[in-house]
Amino acid sequence: MKQYFYALATFSGTIIGVGLFGLPFVTVKAGIIPVLFYFFLLGGLILISHLVYGEISLRTKKPHRLPGYAKIYLGKKAGYLSVISNAIGLFGANLAYIIIGGSFLANLALPLFGGNVFAYILIYALSGAFLIYLGSKTIARSEFFSLIIFFGILLFIVIKSRPSINLNSYYLFNAKNLFLPYGVILFSLGGISVIPEIREVLGERIKLLKNVIIVGTLIPILTYLIFIYAVVGVSGAQTTTDALTGLKEILGPNIILAGYFFGLLTTFTSYLTIGLTLKKIFWYDLNFSHFNAWVIACFIPIILYFLGLNDFIKIIGFAGAVALGVDAIITFLIYLAAKKIGERYPEYQINLPKPFILIIIFLFILGVVFELLSLIL
Repeated sequence: MKQYFYALATFSGTIIGVGLFGLPFVTVKAGIIPVLFYFFLLGGLILISHLVYGEISLRTKKPHRLPGYAKIYLGKKAGYLSVISNAIGLFGANLAYIIIGGSFLANLALPLFGGNVFAYILIYALSGAFLIYLGSKTIARSEFFSLIIFFGILLFIVIKSRPSINLNSYYLFNAKNLFLPYGVILFSLGGISVIPEIREVLGERIKLLKNVIIVGTLIPILTYLIFIYAVVGVSGAQTTTDALTGLKEILGPNIILAGYFFGLLTTFTSYLTIGLTLKKIFWYDLNFSHFNAWVIACFIPIILYFLGLNDFIKIIGFAGAVALGVDAIITFLIYLAAKKIGERYPEYQINLPKPFILIIIFLFILGVVFELLSLIL
């Protein structure tokens, strides 16, 4: 069962990433009713897309990432489109991890060692790059133990927050920001990119993949709702984009130090797994050398940050609605093809009817269009 828990921790630990810290902010801006609706709708759609992707991987003899599957089942052009969307989404994710995770490290270390925020962001990114170079076994073990610590700290923060929670802090509905949570919530739930890693971690216990996907998707949803309840209930309209800074005046500096450690732990473990996935896209699917793939995967987000791309909410909103939305569309198109021309019989099947799949694709297309229009307008 060790492999099962490592796989579950890797999957849930990767999903529970930097998106967690943007959720209270968009809840305050849009209201609790739209956020709960998005969690219900997108949680279901993402769970289905995860199961679909898992089935695709099981219908294929050799492990690939999304661009590899797109090339096999949909052709070279779809493969190139998938490389672009997958890379934008994953680079956006790791850029967001650097922004928030690096700031958490700085908040912890500056009072002790001095220096500046940029130095700690660089330390955060380079430390992750070193572990990404080492590979998946190191990361799987770190995810397992980090997730245990993560839930311990989350429970501590929730318990300490309860006396300060005010139910009047929860705004019900704000039509002006109705679409704002869409991309952030979609980003916070996405775990398609790491499913090939889960297959590798499970090894001979591949039949457990379906269970890992279902449980590993539901755990983050429950975690997010608990976190939103605690943070918004305490800080209300004062909720910040990183969720934690707004708690400082109410809960005190000692609790916030635990919160910053919590944030550092959460972002860093996901940063590792996403970076590893990026590396393998360039290594396995695009035939770059291992070293070049590692350099591209780890250092482009760092360069983007120092070029001035540092608006956390906009980055994860775009990465979620557009990049992950396109990835989901491609995934369902691959699924339709893989059911007909798959290379092996999968360990599980979900047997979705084609009309239902087309409806899901249409919903994701709407999400992409609305996000692009919101950026333009």
